Amino acid sequence: MPSAAPMESPGPVSALIGFGQVRHRRLKPVANAFNYPTYFLLLPMRSLQLNGPGALARNRRAALSFFDADHGDGRGPEAGGALAWLDALLLSQGIADATGEVWLHTYPRVLGFTFKPVSFWYCQRQDGTLRAIVVEVNNTFGQRHCYLLDQPVYGAELRADKVFHVSPFCDVQGGYRFRFMLDAEHRHTLARIDYDDDQGPLLQTSVSGTLEALTAASARRALWRYPAMTWGVLARIHWQAVKLALKRVPFFGKPALPASFVSR
Repeated sequence: MPSAAPMESPGPVSALIGFGQVRHRRLKPVANAFNYPTYFLLLPMRSLQLNGPGALARNRRAALSFFDADHGDGRGPEAGGALAWLDALLLSQGIADATGEVWLHTYPRVLGFTFKPVSFWYCQRQDGTLRAIVVEVNNTFGQRHCYLLDQPVYGAELRADKVFHVSPFCDVQGGYRFRFMLDAEHRHTLARIDYDDDQGPLLQTSVSGTLEALTAASARRALWRYPAMTWGVLARIHWQAVKLALKRVPFFGKPALPASFVSR
C-alpha cells in the first residue's frame, strides 16, 4: 500500500499511466465481489497546458487519447478545456489558493470510446500540498455530479453525503467514506470509496495502481494487454447488474438530479 505522506514538492510534470486493479465488494443484502485489472491516466493538467501534451494524444483521435470535453461542463480547448472548468468550479466554492499543479486521475478514451465512472482531481497549492479533491462521478444515464472535498489529507478518511444516483441497486441515502494515497515519488496510488446506507456499510470499492511515465511504449503495452478496456468497464457494470438482479437485490428507480452540480 502506498505511503500516506503528502507531496511537499511539485513532483514530476509528465503524464503518467497506472496499471493496477479495481476492487468492488457488496456486503448486503447478498454478498457480491469482483476485481478486475485496469489501467488509468494521472495527468498534470497545468503542466500539460503550459508545456504541451508530450506523448499524450490530447483532443485528437488516437488508439489511446484524452479529450477535455469528457469532463466538467464539456468545454473544449478553445474555451480553456477541463482545467478552466475546474478552476471556475473551485472559485465558485470560495477556493482561490489551489493554484499549484492539478493531477487528474481518469480513464482515457480507447479506440474513440470512454466511460468514466469516477475521476479524481487532486488540486494542490503552489507549494505542492493538497488543497482540495474533486470527485467527478458519471452514471450510466449520462448524468454527472461532483463531490468537493475541502482541506483533504492523504491517508485520512473524508466524508460526503450521497446525493447522486449511481446504481439502481443502491438508494440515494447515507454517505461515502473516501481515503486517498499517493506517494511523494508518484510510484503508487490508491483511491478507496466505501458507501454506507442508513443501516451501515454496504459497498467497499477501490482503484489502485503502479505508476510510470506515459510513453508510446507504455501506451502500446496498455492497448495490447487490454485492447477494449473502456468498453469492458461498461460491459462489466451491466454484467454485475444482471448478477444482482438474479440475486433479487432490491431495485431503485432513477430520482431527480440534486439541485446543485457540486456537493461539499
